[in-house]
Amino acid sequence: MTQYSPGRFNILPPIVKNLIIINALMALLQFVLIKFGINLADYLGLHYWKSSLFRPWQLITHMFMHGSPYDVNATILHLFSNMFALWMFGSILENTWGEKKFLTFYLICGFGAALCHFAVLYYGYRQIEEAFQLYQQNPTLDKFQLFVVQYIPKELPDPQRINNILQAWNNDPGSIRLSNESIRWGQDYLYGYTQGSVHIDGLFDEATVGASGAVFGILFAFGYLFPNVLLYIYFLFPIKAKWFVAFYALFELYAGFKNSAGDNVAHFAHLGGMLMAFIILKIWNKNRYTI
Repeated sequence: MTQYSPGRFNILPPIVKNLIIINALMALLQFVLIKFGINLADYLGLHYWKSSLFRPWQLITHMFMHGSPYDVNATILHLFSNMFALWMFGSILENTWGEKKFLTFYLICGFGAALCHFAVLYYGYRQIEEAFQLYQQNPTLDKFQLFVVQYIPKELPDPQRINNILQAWNNDPGSIRLSNESIRWGQDYLYGYTQGSVHIDGLFDEATVGASGAVFGILFAFGYLFPNVLLYIYFLFPIKAKWFVAFYALFELYAGFKNSAGDNVAHFAHLGGMLMAFIILKIWNKNRYTI
């Protein structure tokens, strides 16, 4: 069992400090660049691999992005919550492991969280993509209405286009032009489209940002290495680290399957970070890994 003796730890070790600085600077940079029409999340946020915006480096860079350039309050909250947890638990791990081992662990957990998020996206997106491919083989008004009811959320940002298609098609059910227009709408909805020089995001273009996957890996490692250390919920209610981590994991699992409307949190990415942390720790323990 790893011994916990906080008196010998550096309160702000170099890797944790630099990660906090980098994340804060990236949050600031996105607000600067959006003034010039550049959304940094388009380049560094994690996109589904079938999105035209996907780039391989996003598997790493997404964990240095937080919030949105259009919402200052949400960005500050997202950044603060992740960086506070990084400092609170990561400082102990860095002092226990050393700088290189801690940074390796942090990046691998973030990468593993991204892969887990991809798996969940694929499971969710595969159904709508296969349904749309099947619809394109024989596009009719009835099948289009069924597709919309089954797969398209009611809270579309611009419902007017689809409403126009449905209204016109009801007046002319045999229209080839409208069947083709319905296919174009579906392609635009899934894959996005270009309007002038601006790319309008489709379903597959939504960016995922944040260090939460890596931070949840750190949280798991803390509970794994220091299971009986007491944490204080709201500074009042003591709970052992192992139970705190277990309850948090169960909550993320519940929230991920519930998938409530308006919940844009990648809960399975959090679980992916925890899973990757478990795998890494088991491998390191088996091989007596040092770096």
